[in-house]
Amino acid sequence: MEFQIKNHRIEGIPFQAARWTGGTITPIIIVCHDTASRLDPLSAARYLQDNTSKVSVQFVVERDGHVTQLVACNKRANHAGKSTYHGRQYCNGFSIGIEIVNPGIMQDAGGGKARAWYGKTFDIEEYGIREVSTREHGSGFWMPYPEAQIEAVEAILVACVNKYSTIKDVTTHWYVSPGRKVDTNPLFPLGHLKSRAFGREDPAEDEADAAAAPVEDGDATVSINVPGDTLNMRRWPSFNPNVLAAIPHGTRVPLIKTGTFNRRTWHKVVYGGQEGWVVASYTE
Repeated sequence: MEFQIKNHRIEGIPFQAARWTGGTITPIIIVCHDTASRLDPLSAARYLQDNTSKVSVQFVVERDGHVTQLVACNKRANHAGKSTYHGRQYCNGFSIGIEIVNPGIMQDAGGGKARAWYGKTFDIEEYGIREVSTREHGSGFWMPYPEAQIEAVEAILVACVNKYSTIKDVTTHWYVSPGRKVDTNPLFPLGHLKSRAFGREDPAEDEADAAAAPVEDGDATVSINVPGDTLNMRRWPSFNPNVLAAIPHGTRVPLIKTGTFNRRTWHKVVYGGQEGWVVASYTE
């Protein structure tokens, strides 16, 4: 996925002008948010387009990767509220905002379900919801971001950084409003997205390589064992959105390294001219 910005708008996506838009800005940072809303398509975008709370944002990204732009990238949107970035207050005046559709922090509802603040319950296994506690977020149940959604966020970030040389950082709402906000959630791959936006090496890849053990046999291979299916090869050993390729059942691939991450064994293999990680239990 690749976006281009012309006249401060991404070409080829819907533009629905928000009601609450301010004057001209020079973007210095990009602030990522969770909508903490229902997952119904376009419901968050419609709310942020026109509401009585006087909030708005440049971009809204649905779970399927659909993007709506509401405010031009060089215009102020009311997305960050009371906020500070490296001593500079009120980030709305120098930032682009991206709202990512996600229910936000949830609580255990029992019976294998988690409950969002608005009462909706989600099946923990179906949505891959995880219980995580961090200093910045507190304790809660969190819904991961689909790969299509993260790919769209990445495409927005890359387009903005390429267009505006003034942009120096990608950050989150909890960072600029600590103690007041907890979005994006702990499963958001911020480091990966920042590295992609600015063309740097991904720290997750480097950390995984350093922690894994090289395979001594230079001719070692493994066979993908997922009858009737494909196995995702990932950029680093995690189920966060980072898929490089889908390897068909029965494919034999060169084995480079093996490591254990979060109590699960992963293999680093070569497929389609790329190196990536697969879950070892689906190989033989």
